[in-house]
Amino acid sequence: MPKKQFWIKRHINDPYVKEAQRLGYASRAAFKLSDIQKRDKIFKPGMTVIDLGAAPGGWSQVASHCVGKTGRIIAIDLLPIKTIQNTTSIQGDLNDNHILQQLQSVLHGKKVDVIISDLSPNLSGQKAIDLPKSIHLLEMVLDTAHRFLKPGGTLLMKVFQGAGLDEFMLNLKLYFSGVKYRKPGASRPESTERYVLAIDFHDEYNR
Repeated sequence: MPKKQFWIKRHINDPYVKEAQRLGYASRAAFKLSDIQKRDKIFKPGMTVIDLGAAPGGWSQVASHCVGKTGRIIAIDLLPIKTIQNTTSIQGDLNDNHILQQLQSVLHGKKVDVIISDLSPNLSGQKAIDLPKSIHLLEMVLDTAHRFLKPGGTLLMKVFQGAGLDEFMLNLKLYFSGVKYRKPGASRPESTERYVLAIDFHDEYNR
């Protein structure tokens, strides 16, 4: 079966896709975050959350439900994001200083409780190309934490197993008291993706 036909068939028959459509989630990825939330309780009512790589909006929907009407989500992506309750959308590249300034303005200079990232590079299927791109995104997410995450805050990010990840994880552990891997049920078994949950941020970076 051609690769494209296989992907379409798998997508149509995917129970997470069907359930996402039934519940009105923007994507099946919503279940990855909801699984982690059930286990680790990373969100609480009233929290402020930055969602990186937010489009089409599945993670922001889950986070918005968890933080409630008193909470707030700031969703950032290169692509448009659907309208979600208590969510401010910023369309652009986080590497762009203008977008960073816009985020700073939206937050009124305040720090956030949680940063979540489902960012992924455009995968070519060649590890020598894809893994360095993935590590670059992880470094960008960590830099965002240094800029915007409260002391004691939480960071959740997608990672791909491979060259460079161990070194990045050692660096990450310098700034968080606890770092754990998670593989939610909605993450396909054959995928090398994992999620890293880093808790209790202590920023020595700016001292």
